[in-house]
Amino acid sequence: MALLNSLFTWFLKKRMHQIDLFIKYPHEVQEEWFQSLISTAEATEWGKKYDYKSILTPEEFKERVPIQDYDSIKGYVDRMIKGEQNILWPSDIKWFAKSSGTTADKSKFIPVSEEALEECHYQGGKDMLSIYCHNRPENKLFTGKSVVLGGSSQINSFNSDSYYGDLSSILIRNLPFWAEFKRTPNTEVTLNPNFEEKIENIANITIKENVTSLAGVPTWNVVMAKRILEITGKSNLLEVWPNLEFYSHGGVSFKPYREQFKKLIPSENMYYLENYNASEGYFALQDRSDSDDLLLMLDYGVYYEFLPIENLHDEHPKTLSLDQVEIGKNYALIISTNAGLWRYMIGDTIKFTDLSPYRIQVSGRTKQYINTFGEEVIVDNAEMAVNKACERTHAIVKDYTAGPVYFKDGEAGAHEWIIEFEQQPDNFEHFCQILDDTLKSVNSDYEAKRFKNMALSFPIIHNAPQNTFFGWMKSRDKLGGQNKVPRLSNNREYLEPILKLMGK
Repeated sequence: MALLNSLFTWFLKKRMHQIDLFIKYPHEVQEEWFQSLISTAEATEWGKKYDYKSILTPEEFKERVPIQDYDSIKGYVDRMIKGEQNILWPSDIKWFAKSSGTTADKSKFIPVSEEALEECHYQGGKDMLSIYCHNRPENKLFTGKSVVLGGSSQINSFNSDSYYGDLSSILIRNLPFWAEFKRTPNTEVTLNPNFEEKIENIANITIKENVTSLAGVPTWNVVMAKRILEITGKSNLLEVWPNLEFYSHGGVSFKPYREQFKKLIPSENMYYLENYNASEGYFALQDRSDSDDLLLMLDYGVYYEFLPIENLHDEHPKTLSLDQVEIGKNYALIISTNAGLWRYMIGDTIKFTDLSPYRIQVSGRTKQYINTFGEEVIVDNAEMAVNKACERTHAIVKDYTAGPVYFKDGEAGAHEWIIEFEQQPDNFEHFCQILDDTLKSVNSDYEAKRFKNMALSFPIIHNAPQNTFFGWMKSRDKLGGQNKVPRLSNNREYLEPILKLMGK
């Protein structure tokens, strides 16, 4: 095993030279990918519609092709699901990632081409391992196995030759043999659509293995870890897997989960790296353990544009190229990809923290915010407020969501929060006060609306019973996979059913 570990580590570290190249020449790399994507797709139905053959520059591309969302390409995707090809991308597309996005209950089916699998999603996974091996050359990662908590997949009802499922399930279904060799449990168990049964099986199988790494969404990994400790009677995961050294996570902000993982894995040697991987592509990953910033990956077959959030609802919004962005500003992410998504708005907002190299943080969702009273509170603001309140009151938050309370009978509006704690705050009232004060300190619009309670009163904050959010997600058939609790909503569509579940 030691020889195999050395071989894998050597192979993965070779990739660091290529990463250094796109860090050194970011704009040239993006320009090359732009030209490659346009020329590859010029004979597709979409390419002919917008005459890709005559497009020479990104500026012409932006002028000719409108910004897209799922509704605007749904007709094309539906045809592809039924078996039509050469619509958005020239190679055959047989896999569709069923999006479990939190902005709407309806399903979205994102095309996943062979190129996107190999050049984007798998490359991102390999690069995460490359960076880990580079940062920690003494690692023993490949002497054991990895537990990847995936979603589920099934043959779709339109065409027996095409398939859909959570992105994680598609990746697992198509893994190369060497990756399959290092993973536990087997595919059948990992992709079981019954989440609770899957957790039970994974727990019982993996406790007998030498597990050195974990991967997946923190929310569901915590559920799995707790079940493992219940079965084994152990107090932490290191008593079950003494060689555990690495956790690759994504899907939600890790900040609310950091303290939980410190308790589950009480070791200063445990290494954590975050990835920014969505159904639409793999975009960024954490390359330094001492910073939460994510390195924007520029050679994955994705051409990036950035739409300033203040221009989101303009009739003809103008996007910026990579060389035009600024640090600290919020941008809606627009992508063109090697799976045939063209100027596609994925719904995430990001902000740059560094321009050399280009590093980002995911700041929220274009449709996850509260702006009922002009306060423009985004997920990034909420995360900062919750984290500060936890830090000051020694609390650990398990999950939360928030939305508006509308004006009524001349009274001011408010924000209503439902928070489930893993560890209760020293003083709940103090927690609530710090949350409100922090929001005012990081968001001047919120502060203005809170002034003398004129537009916004002090927030209503519910201390939810244990497993409230698990029960709500289960009632929506949203357990496991890439399903996430929506943090903010500009209406009460999430608050009302959760409050009802709580008997309020």
